Amino acid sequence: MHPIDLVLQLGLAGISLIANTLSAFAGGGAGLVQLPALILLGLPFAMALATHKLASVALGLGAAGRHWREGNFDIRLSGLMLAAGLPGVWLGSSLVLQIPDRLATTALGLLTIGLGVYSARRSGLGRLDAESQISWERCRFGGLVLFAIGVLNGSLTSGTGLFVTLWLVHWFGLSYTRAVAHTLILVGLFWNGTGALVLGFSGEIRWAWLPMLLVGSLLGGYLGAHLSISQGNQRVKRAFEVLALVMGASLLIRSIGTS
Repeated sequence: MHPIDLVLQLGLAGISLIANTLSAFAGGGAGLVQLPALILLGLPFAMALATHKLASVALGLGAAGRHWREGNFDIRLSGLMLAAGLPGVWLGSSLVLQIPDRLATTALGLLTIGLGVYSARRSGLGRLDAESQISWERCRFGGLVLFAIGVLNGSLTSGTGLFVTLWLVHWFGLSYTRAVAHTLILVGLFWNGTGALVLGFSGEIRWAWLPMLLVGSLLGGYLGAHLSISQGNQRVKRAFEVLALVMGASLLIRSIGTS
């Protein structure tokens, strides 16, 4: 292997490890680090998006085993997230090339900052489990919002896991640690897998970059999940808030830079 190619592959593994460790710890945001990095390394947006989504499937795999042993999953809620979110992901992935990138990036940046501010102002939010009964009314509205987030996930990818995490905390009463567990497995594995499948048929994937991205994603998913469980809800809450504010600001800077 040429030295330049070796440096590139090691760099891809490092980027993936950092992005997915942060994502697995805070409950989302891998795309806010990994996707721009792939674009800066020379990939067109659609190819970078498809490659990132396929690599991010390993994030769910890496986190699944660690969270599963802790019993952090609700089967009914998981079914709702799949039933409501997957159609949204398919729709968003199908429409991704028709969305004005600058406008969407600006809106997503503002929304992401809003998530961090909202969580920071609610000191007791997500500290303890207060899981609400999934009544028909709660299920219907909660599923509608998950569908909308799924559309964003399929079309923009960056940071939408943070949306899911906060929605599970706010609407369904999960602690941050349990919400992160659901986000990592169901969004990382199933939502991103669906998006990668749709984009794979309509665009290209940089297959030569995938092995190292997958290694970093798998290791980062497990490491971040371990940190999330061992550090407790308060640390995860703070990590979520900091990541939401930083990544929201980075999206705004990126949108200004493309003007």
